[in-house]
Amino acid sequence: MTNLFTPIKIRELEISNRIWLSPMCQYSAVNGVPNEWHFAHLAQFAMRKVGLLMTEATAISPLARSTRLDTGIWNDEQVNKWLEIVKFVHGQGSKIGIQLWHSGQKASTTTPWQGQDYVTESDGGWRAVAPSAIAFGKLPKPKSLTSAEIDLIILDYQEAAKRAQAAEFDVLEIHGAHGYLIHSFLSPISNHRSDKYGGSFENRTRFVIAVVVAIRKIWPRAKPLFLRTSSHDWVDGGWTMEDNLELARILGPLGVDLIDCSSGGIRSDISYPVGPSYQVGFSEIIKKHSAMLTCAVGIITSAKQANEIVVSGKADAVMLGREFLRNPNWVLDAAEELKDFLDIEINWPNQYKSARQKINLKW
Repeated sequence: MTNLFTPIKIRELEISNRIWLSPMCQYSAVNGVPNEWHFAHLAQFAMRKVGLLMTEATAISPLARSTRLDTGIWNDEQVNKWLEIVKFVHGQGSKIGIQLWHSGQKASTTTPWQGQDYVTESDGGWRAVAPSAIAFGKLPKPKSLTSAEIDLIILDYQEAAKRAQAAEFDVLEIHGAHGYLIHSFLSPISNHRSDKYGGSFENRTRFVIAVVVAIRKIWPRAKPLFLRTSSHDWVDGGWTMEDNLELARILGPLGVDLIDCSSGGIRSDISYPVGPSYQVGFSEIIKKHSAMLTCAVGIITSAKQANEIVVSGKADAVMLGREFLRNPNWVLDAAEELKDFLDIEINWPNQYKSARQKINLKW
Protein backbone atom coordinates (compact mmCIF):
# COMPACT_ATOMS: atom_id res chain seq x y z
CA MET A 1 0.00 0.00 0.00
CA THR A 2 1.29 3.43 -0.95
CA ASN A 3 1.94 5.62 2.08
CA LEU A 4 3.64 8.87 3.04
CA PHE A 5 7.11 7.30 2.89
CA THR A 6 6.69 5.32 -0.33
CA PRO A 7 9.09 6.65 -2.99
CA ILE A 8 7.47 8.14 -6.08
CA LYS A 9 8.85 8.19 -9.63
CA ILE A 10 7.71 10.95 -11.97
CA ARG A 11 9.19 10.60 -15.45
CA GLU A 12 12.83 9.69 -14.69
CA LEU A 13 12.95 11.40 -11.30
CA GLU A 14 12.62 9.30 -8.15
CA ILE A 15 11.72 11.14 -4.96
CA SER A 16 12.40 9.36 -1.67
CA ASN A 17 9.09 10.20 0.02
CA ARG A 18 5.86 12.12 -0.49
CA ILE A 19 6.44 14.87 2.07
CA TRP A 20 7.40 18.01 0.20
CA LEU A 21 8.27 21.58 1.08
CA SER A 22 5.76 24.13 -0.18
CA PRO A 23 7.04 27.31 -1.86
CA MET A 24 7.29 30.13 0.68
CA CYS A 25 8.53 33.60 -0.22
CA GLN A 26 11.36 34.76 2.02
CA TYR A 27 11.66 38.36 0.76
CA SER A 28 15.39 38.35 1.42
CA ALA A 29 17.11 38.60 -1.97
CA VAL A 30 19.03 41.54 -3.42
CA ASN A 31 18.61 42.07 -7.17
CA GLY A 32 16.94 38.67 -7.35
CA VAL A 33 20.05 36.80 -6.17
CA PRO A 34 19.54 34.09 -3.52
CA ASN A 35 21.96 34.37 -0.63
CA GLU A 36 23.01 32.79 2.66
CA TRP A 37 19.48 33.06 4.05
CA HIS A 38 18.02 31.07 1.16
CA PHE A 39 20.81 28.50 1.43
CA ALA A 40 20.17 28.00 5.16
CA HIS A 41 16.40 28.00 4.75
CA LEU A 42 16.40 25.24 2.13
CA ALA A 43 19.40 23.28 3.43
CA GLN A 44 17.76 22.61 6.80
CA PHE A 45 14.94 20.68 5.13
CA ALA A 46 17.23 18.65 2.89
CA MET A 47 19.29 17.67 5.95
CA ARG A 48 16.09 16.50 7.62
CA LYS A 49 14.99 14.28 4.71
CA VAL A 50 12.21 16.22 3.02
CA GLY A 51 11.67 14.36 -0.25
CA LEU A 52 11.22 17.36 -2.56
CA LEU A 53 12.03 20.97 -1.74
CA MET A 54 10.33 23.71 -3.73
CA THR A 55 11.94 27.13 -3.88
CA GLU A 56 9.95 30.22 -3.19
CA ALA A 57 8.14 31.82 -6.11
CA THR A 58 11.01 32.95 -8.33
CA ALA A 59 10.57 35.80 -10.79
CA ILE A 60 11.11 35.26 -14.51
CA SER A 61 12.13 38.91 -14.97
CA PRO A 62 12.70 42.02 -12.83
CA LEU A 63 9.19 43.29 -13.62
CA ALA A 64 7.67 39.92 -12.64
CA ARG A 65 8.62 40.38 -8.96
CA SER A 66 6.08 41.19 -6.29
CA THR A 67 8.70 43.01 -4.19
CA ARG A 68 12.26 44.21 -4.63
CA LEU A 69 13.35 41.36 -2.32
CA ASP A 70 12.03 38.45 -4.43
CA THR A 71 14.40 35.87 -5.85
CA GLY A 72 14.80 35.68 -9.61
CA ILE A 73 16.26 33.57 -12.38
CA TRP A 74 16.79 36.00 -15.23
CA ASN A 75 20.61 36.23 -15.16
CA ASP A 76 23.74 34.11 -14.71
CA GLU A 77 24.58 35.43 -11.23
CA GLN A 78 21.24 34.12 -9.97
CA VAL A 79 21.77 30.77 -11.73
CA ASN A 80 25.17 30.32 -10.07
CA LYS A 81 23.79 30.99 -6.59
CA TRP A 82 20.86 28.65 -7.14
CA LEU A 83 23.28 25.99 -8.34
CA GLU A 84 25.16 26.12 -5.01
CA ILE A 85 21.90 25.41 -3.18
CA VAL A 86 20.85 22.67 -5.60
CA LYS A 87 24.17 20.82 -5.23
CA PHE A 88 23.92 20.86 -1.45
CA VAL A 89 20.34 19.56 -1.53
CA HIS A 90 21.37 16.74 -3.88
CA GLY A 91 24.23 15.88 -1.55
CA GLN A 92 21.68 15.21 1.22
CA GLY A 93 19.63 12.85 -0.96
CA SER A 94 16.71 15.21 -1.53
CA LYS A 95 15.37 16.64 -4.78
CA ILE A 96 14.63 20.29 -5.47
CA GLY A 97 12.28 22.18 -7.77
CA ILE A 98 11.96 25.82 -8.70
CA GLN A 99 8.64 27.63 -8.85
CA LEU A 100 8.50 30.20 -11.65
CA TRP A 101 6.10 33.12 -11.46
CA HIS A 102 5.01 36.49 -12.67
CA SER A 103 3.21 38.42 -9.94
CA GLY A 104 1.01 40.33 -12.38
CA GLN A 105 -1.54 42.59 -10.70
CA LYS A 106 0.19 42.16 -7.32
CA ALA A 107 3.58 43.54 -8.40
CA SER A 108 5.70 46.28 -6.85
CA THR A 109 4.71 46.15 -3.20
CA THR A 110 6.45 46.15 0.14
CA THR A 111 6.84 42.88 2.07
CA PRO A 112 3.99 41.39 4.14
CA TRP A 113 5.60 42.62 7.37
CA GLN A 114 5.79 46.11 5.84
CA GLY A 115 2.09 46.12 4.92
CA GLN A 116 2.28 45.05 1.26
CA ASP A 117 1.74 48.65 0.17
CA TYR A 118 2.31 49.75 -3.40
CA VAL A 119 5.79 51.05 -4.24
CA THR A 120 5.60 53.83 -6.81
CA GLU A 121 7.92 54.05 -9.78
CA SER A 122 9.46 57.20 -8.31
CA ASP A 123 10.36 55.19 -5.20
CA GLY A 124 11.98 52.39 -7.19
CA GLY A 125 8.88 50.37 -8.02
CA TRP A 126 7.41 49.42 -11.38
CA ARG A 127 4.05 49.32 -13.12
CA ALA A 128 2.04 46.17 -12.47
CA VAL A 129 0.53 44.41 -15.48
CA ALA A 130 -2.45 42.09 -15.89
CA PRO A 131 -4.85 40.83 -18.53
CA SER A 132 -7.22 43.68 -17.62
CA ALA A 133 -6.90 46.97 -15.78
CA ILE A 134 -8.66 45.74 -12.63
CA ALA A 135 -7.19 46.67 -9.26
CA PHE A 136 -6.49 44.08 -6.57
CA GLY A 137 -7.61 45.42 -3.19
CA LYS A 138 -5.84 48.63 -2.23
CA LEU A 139 -3.32 48.41 -5.08
CA PRO A 140 -3.60 50.71 -8.12
CA LYS A 141 -5.01 49.46 -11.41
CA PRO A 142 -2.45 47.48 -13.39
CA LYS A 143 -1.69 48.10 -17.03
CA SER A 144 -3.61 45.84 -19.42
CA LEU A 145 -1.13 43.79 -21.44
CA THR A 146 -0.96 44.01 -25.22
CA SER A 147 -0.68 40.85 -27.32
CA ALA A 148 2.94 41.70 -28.08
CA GLU A 149 3.71 42.08 -24.36
CA ILE A 150 2.07 38.72 -23.66
CA ASP A 151 4.31 37.10 -26.26
CA LEU A 152 7.38 38.55 -24.55
CA ILE A 153 6.30 37.23 -21.15
CA ILE A 154 5.87 33.75 -22.63
CA LEU A 155 9.47 34.02 -23.87
CA ASP A 156 10.54 35.13 -20.38
CA TYR A 157 9.07 31.92 -18.98
CA GLN A 158 10.95 29.87 -21.56
CA GLU A 159 14.24 31.64 -20.84
CA ALA A 160 13.74 31.17 -17.11
CA ALA A 161 13.20 27.45 -17.71
CA LYS A 162 16.50 27.30 -19.62
CA ARG A 163 18.25 28.87 -16.67
CA ALA A 164 16.49 26.49 -14.27
CA GLN A 165 17.98 23.63 -16.26
CA ALA A 166 21.41 25.27 -16.10
CA ALA A 167 21.00 25.44 -12.31
CA GLU A 168 20.30 21.66 -12.32
CA PHE A 169 16.85 21.82 -10.74
CA ASP A 170 15.00 18.50 -10.76
CA VAL A 171 11.46 19.86 -11.09
CA LEU A 172 9.95 22.99 -12.56
CA GLU A 173 6.65 24.30 -11.20
CA ILE A 174 4.66 27.05 -12.89
CA HIS A 175 2.83 29.26 -10.39
CA GLY A 176 -0.68 29.60 -11.75
CA ALA A 177 -2.52 30.41 -8.51
CA HIS A 178 -3.33 33.07 -5.89
CA GLY A 179 -4.25 35.95 -8.19
CA TYR A 180 -0.86 36.24 -9.87
CA LEU A 181 -0.53 36.68 -13.63
CA ILE A 182 -1.48 33.23 -14.91
CA HIS A 183 -4.40 32.91 -12.49
CA SER A 184 -5.62 36.38 -13.42
CA PHE A 185 -5.85 35.23 -17.06
CA LEU A 186 -7.81 32.12 -16.02
CA SER A 187 -10.40 33.79 -13.80
CA PRO A 188 -13.38 35.68 -15.26
CA ILE A 189 -13.16 37.90 -12.16
CA SER A 190 -9.88 39.45 -13.32
CA ASN A 191 -9.94 38.80 -17.08
CA HIS A 192 -12.32 41.07 -18.99
CA ARG A 193 -10.48 40.93 -22.31
CA SER A 194 -12.32 40.74 -25.62
CA ASP A 195 -9.45 39.33 -27.71
CA LYS A 196 -8.16 35.76 -28.04
CA TYR A 197 -7.03 35.78 -24.39
CA GLY A 198 -10.41 36.62 -22.84
CA GLY A 199 -14.04 35.59 -22.69
CA SER A 200 -14.44 31.85 -23.22
CA PHE A 201 -12.74 29.09 -21.24
CA GLU A 202 -10.65 28.32 -24.32
CA ASN A 203 -9.46 31.90 -24.57
CA ARG A 204 -8.79 32.38 -20.85
CA THR A 205 -6.65 29.21 -20.76
CA ARG A 206 -4.71 30.18 -23.89
CA PHE A 207 -1.96 31.98 -21.96
CA VAL A 208 -1.15 29.18 -19.52
CA ILE A 209 -1.23 26.64 -22.35
CA ALA A 210 1.24 28.78 -24.32
CA VAL A 211 3.52 28.99 -21.28
CA VAL A 212 3.41 25.21 -20.79
CA VAL A 213 4.15 24.53 -24.46
CA ALA A 214 7.03 27.04 -24.50
CA ILE A 215 8.59 25.52 -21.38
CA ARG A 216 8.14 21.91 -22.49
CA LYS A 217 10.01 22.71 -25.72
CA ILE A 218 13.21 23.18 -23.74
CA TRP A 219 12.62 21.54 -20.33
CA PRO A 220 14.11 18.00 -20.50
CA ARG A 221 11.63 15.21 -21.16
CA ALA A 222 13.09 13.25 -18.24
CA LYS A 223 12.22 16.02 -15.76
CA PRO A 224 8.76 16.66 -14.26
CA LEU A 225 6.72 19.79 -14.87
CA PHE A 226 4.17 20.86 -12.22
CA LEU A 227 1.48 23.54 -12.21
CA ARG A 228 0.14 25.15 -9.04
CA THR A 229 -3.45 26.26 -9.48
CA SER A 230 -6.10 27.99 -7.46
CA SER A 231 -8.61 25.19 -7.81
CA HIS A 232 -11.51 27.48 -6.89
CA ASP A 233 -11.90 31.25 -6.57
CA TRP A 234 -14.43 30.89 -3.72
CA VAL A 235 -16.65 33.50 -5.39
CA ASP A 236 -19.61 33.32 -7.78
CA GLY A 237 -18.62 33.90 -11.37
CA GLY A 238 -14.98 32.94 -10.79
CA TRP A 239 -12.73 30.01 -11.68
CA THR A 240 -14.32 26.75 -10.54
CA MET A 241 -13.27 23.21 -9.66
CA GLU A 242 -14.87 22.07 -12.90
CA ASP A 243 -12.69 24.54 -14.80
CA ASN A 244 -9.63 23.30 -12.94
CA LEU A 245 -10.39 19.67 -13.78
CA GLU A 246 -10.86 20.48 -17.46
CA LEU A 247 -7.57 22.39 -17.50
CA ALA A 248 -5.80 19.41 -15.93
CA ARG A 249 -7.18 17.14 -18.65
CA ILE A 250 -5.89 19.52 -21.33
CA LEU A 251 -2.43 20.03 -19.84
CA GLY A 252 -1.61 16.37 -19.21
CA PRO A 253 -1.02 15.54 -22.89
CA LEU A 254 0.99 18.77 -23.23
CA GLY A 255 3.55 17.65 -20.65
CA VAL A 256 2.31 18.75 -17.22
CA ASP A 257 2.78 15.88 -14.78
CA LEU A 258 1.21 17.13 -11.55
CA ILE A 259 -1.33 19.69 -10.38
CA ASP A 260 -0.44 21.33 -7.04
CA CYS A 261 -3.92 22.09 -5.71
CA SER A 262 -4.31 25.36 -3.84
CA SER A 263 -7.17 27.89 -4.00
CA GLY A 264 -8.24 31.53 -3.68
CA GLY A 265 -6.30 34.76 -4.01
CA ILE A 266 -8.13 36.41 -6.90
CA ARG A 267 -9.73 39.12 -4.74
CA SER A 268 -8.82 40.61 -1.38
CA ASP A 269 -12.38 40.76 0.00
CA ILE A 270 -13.27 37.05 -0.16
CA SER A 271 -13.47 34.81 2.88
CA TYR A 272 -13.46 31.04 2.64
CA PRO A 273 -13.55 28.09 5.04
CA VAL A 274 -9.92 27.60 6.02
CA GLY A 275 -9.31 24.56 8.22
CA PRO A 276 -7.45 21.24 8.38
CA SER A 277 -7.20 19.61 4.92
CA TYR A 278 -9.58 22.22 3.48
CA GLN A 279 -8.10 21.98 -0.03
CA VAL A 280 -7.61 18.20 -0.17
CA GLY A 281 -10.97 17.72 -1.88
CA PHE A 282 -9.73 19.66 -4.90
CA SER A 283 -6.83 17.24 -5.26
CA GLU A 284 -9.13 14.25 -4.81
CA ILE A 285 -11.41 15.34 -7.66
CA ILE A 286 -8.52 15.63 -10.12
CA LYS A 287 -7.15 12.26 -8.97
CA LYS A 288 -10.52 10.59 -9.53
CA HIS A 289 -11.43 12.15 -12.83
CA SER A 290 -8.16 12.58 -14.72
CA ALA A 291 -4.82 10.85 -15.28
CA MET A 292 -2.96 13.70 -13.58
CA LEU A 293 -0.85 13.31 -10.46
CA THR A 294 -1.74 15.71 -7.65
CA CYS A 295 -0.31 17.28 -4.54
CA ALA A 296 -2.42 18.46 -1.60
CA VAL A 297 -1.57 21.57 0.39
CA GLY A 298 -3.15 23.68 3.12
CA ILE A 299 -3.34 23.17 6.93
CA ILE A 300 -1.76 19.73 6.81
CA THR A 301 -0.06 19.48 10.18
CA SER A 302 0.00 15.95 11.62
CA ALA A 303 1.68 12.77 10.42
CA LYS A 304 -1.51 10.71 10.60
CA GLN A 305 -3.46 13.35 8.69
CA ALA A 306 -0.83 13.53 5.94
CA ASN A 307 -0.49 9.77 5.71
CA GLU A 308 -4.26 9.31 5.41
CA ILE A 309 -4.37 11.73 2.48
CA VAL A 310 -1.84 9.63 0.56
CA VAL A 311 -3.06 6.18 1.66
CA SER A 312 -6.65 7.00 0.71
CA GLY A 313 -5.59 8.14 -2.75
CA LYS A 314 -6.72 11.74 -2.31
CA ALA A 315 -3.28 12.98 -3.42
CA ASP A 316 0.03 11.53 -4.54
CA ALA A 317 1.97 13.76 -2.16
CA VAL A 318 1.48 16.50 0.41
CA MET A 319 3.17 19.88 0.72
CA LEU A 320 3.76 21.51 4.07
CA GLY A 321 4.63 25.16 4.52
CA ARG A 322 4.23 26.90 7.85
CA GLU A 323 4.25 23.59 9.70
CA PHE A 324 7.82 23.08 8.46
CA LEU A 325 8.75 26.55 9.70
CA ARG A 326 7.44 25.59 13.11
CA ASN A 327 9.15 22.19 13.06
CA PRO A 328 11.94 21.55 10.51
CA ASN A 329 12.20 18.02 12.01
CA TRP A 330 8.68 17.17 10.85
CA VAL A 331 9.71 14.33 8.49
CA LEU A 332 11.95 12.69 11.09
CA ASP A 333 9.27 13.05 13.75
CA ALA A 334 6.61 11.63 11.40
CA ALA A 335 8.77 8.60 10.66
CA GLU A 336 9.14 7.91 14.37
CA GLU A 337 5.41 8.33 14.96
CA LEU A 338 4.34 6.09 12.07
CA LYS A 339 7.13 3.50 12.07
CA ASP A 340 5.28 0.80 14.02
CA PHE A 341 2.41 0.40 11.57
CA LEU A 342 4.13 1.50 8.35
CA ASP A 343 7.28 -0.58 8.86
CA ILE A 344 9.55 2.25 7.76
CA GLU A 345 13.08 3.24 8.60
CA ILE A 346 14.55 6.64 7.83
CA ASN A 347 18.21 7.49 8.17
CA TRP A 348 18.98 10.51 10.29
CA PRO A 349 22.03 12.57 9.33
CA ASN A 350 25.08 11.09 11.04
CA GLN A 351 25.75 14.42 12.71
CA TYR A 352 22.28 14.39 14.34
CA LYS A 353 21.94 10.73 15.31
CA SER A 354 22.83 11.42 18.93
CA ALA A 355 19.51 13.30 19.22
CA ARG A 356 17.36 10.51 17.81
CA GLN A 357 16.86 8.68 21.07
CA LYS A 358 15.02 10.96 23.45
CA ILE A 359 16.27 10.74 27.01
CA ASN A 360 13.70 10.83 29.77
CA LEU A 361 15.42 12.70 32.56
CA LYS A 362 13.87 12.52 36.00
CA TRP A 363 15.35 14.97 38.42
